[in-house]
Amino acid sequence: MKEEIIQGLSDSVFEMEEERSAKLAHQVVEEGIDAFEAIDRGLSLGMQRAGDEFEKGTYFIPELLLCSDALNAGVDVLKPHIHVDGIVGEKIKVVIGVIEGDTHDIGKNLVKTMIDAGGFEVYDIGRDVPPQKFVDAALENNADIIAISTLMTTTMTGMQRVIDILNERGVRGNFKVIVGGGPISQNYANRIGADGYSPNAMEAVRLIRGLVGEKVASS
Repeated sequence: MKEEIIQGLSDSVFEMEEERSAKLAHQVVEEGIDAFEAIDRGLSLGMQRAGDEFEKGTYFIPELLLCSDALNAGVDVLKPHIHVDGIVGEKIKVVIGVIEGDTHDIGKNLVKTMIDAGGFEVYDIGRDVPPQKFVDAALENNADIIAISTLMTTTMTGMQRVIDILNERGVRGNFKVIVGGGPISQNYANRIGADGYSPNAMEAVRLIRGLVGEKVASS
């Protein structure tokens, strides 16, 4: 039954069935299935499948938006039932946005959904965001993590500029900076001095938890 429900969640997102996603999410709760596992192996996997079809040219933006609606319908049901391990006290604060010059935010929105579901406090500053605004938002909200995304190679230098500004203001050590998006790689993250890279939404949750652990250990 568990595997059938999780597979059904994946299929409901992939097939853009919002009502089915919510119904299966309620079944997850009723059956006592781990909510985060249902998101990880079910809803998120369905969105990844949709992303693969987008890359192949068989799904387009309207389909991805409908898949995202189905994913959110399931997450909304499951989020109150997620048990977050390893985070004690105040929630970890994450500032997230798409760097200046890029208005593609489906990936950013998916990451936002998943890290919110993972128990973090998220400040979404939107898309086409100037580097200075990332720094200002992180300082204003006393953030722990700055998460920057892009789908365009022409805007990647903006990620470097965020880190440069943090260094110029003498506050680089106050924040962990993570990057992601289609053209981004671990090598690029290393080159610009970012603290981490995530290839997808679920890995972003794990990455942030790992960085939080490092921060706690070093404090």
